[in-house]
Amino acid sequence: MPTKEHKREARGLVEALESRVHAGPPICETDILSAREFLRERDFSAASAYFNRLAQIQDQVASRPAVKRPEKRNYGGEAAGCWIQLQSVYDHVIISTCHEGEFNLRRGRVKISHRFNAAGRIDFVELKLLRSLQPALDGSIRKLVTVKGYPGLRNDWHAAEAFALRVLPQELVFLFEDSFRCRRDELLAWLINQGHWTVKDLLGDLKAGRVNGHLPGAGSNPAQLPLQAVLKDEVALPILEQAAALESAVECDGSETVVVRYVRKQLSSFGVG
Repeated sequence: MPTKEHKREARGLVEALESRVHAGPPICETDILSAREFLRERDFSAASAYFNRLAQIQDQVASRPAVKRPEKRNYGGEAAGCWIQLQSVYDHVIISTCHEGEFNLRRGRVKISHRFNAAGRIDFVELKLLRSLQPALDGSIRKLVTVKGYPGLRNDWHAAEAFALRVLPQELVFLFEDSFRCRRDELLAWLINQGHWTVKDLLGDLKAGRVNGHLPGAGSNPAQLPLQAVLKDEVALPILEQAAALESAVECDGSETVVVRYVRKQLSSFGVG
């Protein structure tokens, strides 16, 4: 059953999309899919007014002349000390890395993904339990941090409320073995900044030509482009350059709602001001 806070968030998210129908920026399919996922994760009924309003938004968008969007591109390669998958989608980038290890004599493997908007700000941090410490959870996905109403926010926001998972997965120890010895605000900031730091290291390796430009071995995705080709991606590269120049801090009071604040670092070698 959705809480009052969830209903308030849902109303703001849907109203922001309705405003964009008339005032822009343009709404893409992923915006509507993300809004539906938000409603499902918070147990809204499929018959609720919010789902109906999303359907109306989708119909309005579909009735307009088609606007050609850049195709989704999927890159992969070794950089920043690990294998990186990078997806470039219209106006955002998703960067993913895999981590594995052992905890309490059990092996596990996870994939952490950071989605950045057009101005390099975080939309969400997601963890996929490829091999969970609890086998029944294999393949499940946990949204660790999700900026509230991110499809409707202005891209260059400096502070925003976010939903943070109250109980974080044990598998985070595969990323940082002392993760659960940190304060909650420090851990959440670290999770967000891990994406920004990975982007910074990736750009450094790309500029220096230190990435593995070849596809992985058998069983890989044949449509995946070499990571070095990101330097020619007109959508992804500006997003990455902005993300590399940012770091966040998180304020929390123990509830699911936190505040993410961005600070801009000193000028980097990638031309980001």
